[in-house]
Amino acid sequence: MPILAASPDAIARAVQVLRDGGVVAYPTDTLYGLAVDPRSGAAVRRLFEAKGRDFSLAIPLIASTLEQARTAGEFGETHVRLAEAFWPGPLTIVVPARPAITRDLLGGGTTIAIRVPAHQVAVALAAELGFCITSTSANRSGQAPATTAGQVAIDLGAAIDVVIDGGPSTGGLPSTIVEVTAHGPRLIRQGAVPWDRVLESLE
Repeated sequence: MPILAASPDAIARAVQVLRDGGVVAYPTDTLYGLAVDPRSGAAVRRLFEAKGRDFSLAIPLIASTLEQARTAGEFGETHVRLAEAFWPGPLTIVVPARPAITRDLLGGGTTIAIRVPAHQVAVALAAELGFCITSTSANRSGQAPATTAGQVAIDLGAAIDVVIDGGPSTGGLPSTIVEVTAHGPRLIRQGAVPWDRVLESLE
């Protein structure tokens, strides 16, 4: 399992791995994540197996732009306002999933959580693939999330196909997750974006 220094060549190689149904570890603006093509049921099953993750737990996505995010999920007016206020950045928005997303990714539900991160490598992967990528943390379920490429390699080894080394991640809080309901926005997970800032953005 190669570790590649972040570069355009590394991105191109990783994208080919994704197109072939493989699993790629990559840095984000919070932690290291694991990418597969969310349109491939076989790739998504590999991802769950690599993490030892319960298939009833949904996995979020990363997009390169709001426009790309809208190809994976259905964004209403409030979703768009939140995206424009906080993207790129650590706010994840829950939206109805479009048919292109394999149902294996949704944990039995009908929605998908998406964000655009403030990290060049993560954005480049999604941009070069031409579709969103998965963004679950790069670790076995129940273990601490990896913050370096070396730690990813130790923790996951042969379960993944390539690691892009973007240096140590900043760590800290994960993204804040928000769902928009008929009664207004609902906090799913408190993270790097304070809830009061989310509410203020919609006033």
